[in-house]
Amino acid sequence: MNQKFKAVLLLFLVPFFAFAQSVITGTVLESNGLPALGATVSVKGTPNGTSTDFDGKYTLNNVPKDAVIVFSFIGYTTQEIPYAGQTEINTTLKENPSELDTIVLIGYGSTTKENITAAQTTVTDKEFNKGAIVSPGQLIAGKAAGVQVTAASGRPGDGPRIRVRAGSTLSANADPLYVVDGIPLDSNNANLNTINPSEIESFTILKDASATAIYGNRASNGVILITTKKGKLSSDLQVGYNVQFAIDNNAGRLDVLTGDEFRSIINERGVPEEIALLGDANTDWQNEIYQTATRAIHNITLQKGYDNTALRANIEYTNQNGTLKSSGYERASLNASVIQKLLNNDLKLTLSIQGALEEIRNADEGAIGSAIDFDPTQAIFDPNGPNGFFEYFQGNGTVDPNAPRNPLGLLESLSAATNNNQIRTTLQADYKIPRVEGLRFNGTIGIDYNEFDSFSNRLPNSGVGLTPTGLQSSSNGIRVNQLINGRFDYKTDLKGIDSKLELTLGSSLQAFRRESVSFSQDNNGIAIDPFEAFNENRLISLFGRASIDIKDLLVLSASISRDGTSRFSPENRWGTFGGASAGLKLTNTDFIQNSGFISQLKIRGGYGITGQQDIGQDFLYLPRSTPSNAQAQVQIGNQFYTTIRPELVTNLTWEKTNQWNLGVDYGFFNDRLTGSVDVYTRDTEDLLQFGPLGVGSLGNFALQNVGATQSRGIEIDANLKVVTTENFNWNIGGNLTFSKIEITDLSLGTNDAPISQTPIGGQGFNNFIQEWAVGADPTSFLVYRQVYGPDGRPLDGVFADRNGDNVINSDDRVRYKQGNPDAFFGFTSNFNYKRFDMSFTLRGAVGGYNYNNVRAARENTEAITNNPGEWLNNTTGGFIDDRFQSGPLNLLFSSEYIEKSDFVRLDNLSLGYTFNTDQVDIRASVTGTNLFVITDYSGLDPEIGNGVDGAIFPRSRGLIFGLNFEF
Repeated sequence: MNQKFKAVLLLFLVPFFAFAQSVITGTVLESNGLPALGATVSVKGTPNGTSTDFDGKYTLNNVPKDAVIVFSFIGYTTQEIPYAGQTEINTTLKENPSELDTIVLIGYGSTTKENITAAQTTVTDKEFNKGAIVSPGQLIAGKAAGVQVTAASGRPGDGPRIRVRAGSTLSANADPLYVVDGIPLDSNNANLNTINPSEIESFTILKDASATAIYGNRASNGVILITTKKGKLSSDLQVGYNVQFAIDNNAGRLDVLTGDEFRSIINERGVPEEIALLGDANTDWQNEIYQTATRAIHNITLQKGYDNTALRANIEYTNQNGTLKSSGYERASLNASVIQKLLNNDLKLTLSIQGALEEIRNADEGAIGSAIDFDPTQAIFDPNGPNGFFEYFQGNGTVDPNAPRNPLGLLESLSAATNNNQIRTTLQADYKIPRVEGLRFNGTIGIDYNEFDSFSNRLPNSGVGLTPTGLQSSSNGIRVNQLINGRFDYKTDLKGIDSKLELTLGSSLQAFRRESVSFSQDNNGIAIDPFEAFNENRLISLFGRASIDIKDLLVLSASISRDGTSRFSPENRWGTFGGASAGLKLTNTDFIQNSGFISQLKIRGGYGITGQQDIGQDFLYLPRSTPSNAQAQVQIGNQFYTTIRPELVTNLTWEKTNQWNLGVDYGFFNDRLTGSVDVYTRDTEDLLQFGPLGVGSLGNFALQNVGATQSRGIEIDANLKVVTTENFNWNIGGNLTFSKIEITDLSLGTNDAPISQTPIGGQGFNNFIQEWAVGADPTSFLVYRQVYGPDGRPLDGVFADRNGDNVINSDDRVRYKQGNPDAFFGFTSNFNYKRFDMSFTLRGAVGGYNYNNVRAARENTEAITNNPGEWLNNTTGGFIDDRFQSGPLNLLFSSEYIEKSDFVRLDNLSLGYTFNTDQVDIRASVTGTNLFVITDYSGLDPEIGNGVDGAIFPRSRGLIFGLNFEF
């Protein structure tokens, strides 16, 4: 039979094959007998599929012979039925273990998602942000309501600032407590960057006091539990290699005058002394100090599981060059774990090891501000200048220390780095105690050990430093965090009342030690200011929790913690903290189960009391003296030491936070739409503040309990499974947080005297542009109200006379706006079709303001020319429009420079494709980070942590290429 005949015959037979394909109809029911609305019915391995209607009925066309029909539905086990010519196939789906059965972490233990009664969020590795991520905190940016992740600056190795419910303190540490594989980190060494982000399995964020109270005296700012990846029992050998390469550039540059624009302005003024200072160049100083940077991250992972043993190991290497020349970050890390079951599987031992070697290459960041200020008409190099760079000289031939410095000269003259060697090891034992049903012992011992050293070497003749011969400085030391804890967990069924009871009782002891030595010397070897430091403190906790699930309907939970710390005097060393919460599982009522569209509904409520004692000093109750006080120094040999005098502030105590929370967890349409809503109120009193003892005192400084704050908020989380089929899945998620914090009291706890509303030696109550005041947000600005002309432009030096005395002075300054946003939000999307995947994260904030100090300090004539005959300062582009002439003193406090900081940022967009072979799966991806920011803010970046913009290290925009191999 010739080929043409075969082809004609094939074409003739095709319609017959088509006609041979059949039509199937049927009905799909849920396990409770109700119709499954929206269930997917498809031919396995093909795009041919359909969905069930309101009555659970379907019609599937073009079903070929020997096909396999796949039935899938959210919340139910996927079912496959071979096709053998049936015209009707009916099926009842079996329930899949619900998301509510998922095990989630809580403080010192775990429970099911269904039984959570507090406000908490878990973000897993499937939901993490994508890209060549160096700092773990970036993984959860925009992922959880009530958790504000302020993007890291562009400094290599810099981590983001994380706030849970905006924090609850004014002067003390506002970071949450981080617990990594069971070890609460030392706040002075909570360096998350030593953890390889790709080795993190999940973040669990405990937000309200009923959840965090079990951590007692350090839980007021929330708790974040970080779990790293472990091996799995009875699993095949898996080998993975992942490589990512990124190209970074600054997301923007500050708008400053060009050389030609600057010359035009100075020539227009016509002042001979100023004109004589102009150069002939047209130098873009920002262009000279910034560069296109690269990042590379390599990961190799091996894991294997046996019947009673699971092994996993990961080695990682990261090398990141900064966009600021001479800055960079390098890390080599190891993450390893061993799980071993013994004693007939009653004992489970888990050993976790995280090790990292870090090097941070520190550039002179003074170059950032200098690149804004330095005269753009000057050349970069001068053969007569220090080390060949143009600089301004004094009459005696030395570099003028008050003049702006050559930005590139600053970078080239400094060599500086910080090295961290860190190892964090935990051994956990989980023992099922024989002969006592439901009783287990869980114990953890761990150590977090860090060695660090840093050096800085300023070249001779650079004109920077204390001596003309250059300056060298170095420091080194160790930080040790040791932990031992143990607890008993007991679970039992109370069959007589159809309830389940869970009890936890345990204790924890943690010890912190820090030693360091630092010294400086010039290049002739002459030592300057040697200094040694030794600090240590102890923390002991006794804790317990009880939880009862009554008739699978009402869950009641309560916890208590009795904590002691060496940071306070013996009189106030111990504190008691606790919380209670309840959850009503309406999901399990007949009304909800028969509703047809509500798949889960739970109402939660809780109250708790937590503490805060972390303000960076170990012996908080001992007053410090100012360096100018001669009694504060003692000489031993040739060295002076600052003393700690035994004048006890015995009434110094914890910050105390009382928090109420009311929440609802919901799910609709078989959990196609899920989420939660939480409302909270938090009152913090006895705030810790470092300042002078007594109002107006400038002598001895010490910590004191000062005033109170109240914060309130609403948190909304929603997740929607838009499409869920065998080949196509699309999930979107969003969260929105409204928050407000205000100071409710500013009385000294030590003597109940009111705090003065004027600056007290610059010690925190007024930092000159922001003021703490009762009834105001702690980030409120204190400004003169700018007066504007008919054209809407600010009038030069004209401010509102608020008290009507015809004099503009500090009495006319008013509180105006605040740095904290009123609301912030995140929106994420994850999409995959067969082998193609795409995801992105949007973040934003509204209602906040920034003080643009970059403009305020530069956009006036005196700021440019206030050094006649010596040097000139550049200015920002806004000067061309405003042309302020008056001096900067009042201008610094003008409301003109309080600008809206609303923004929407596309944090990342990732596209990937997976190639499957018999030996290896390969995923290729491309990711963009910080792709755009929508904002009206005139500064470089609207996202400023405290609302004061003083020219940050610019954030970068990156393009990342990745390959992942799984063998």
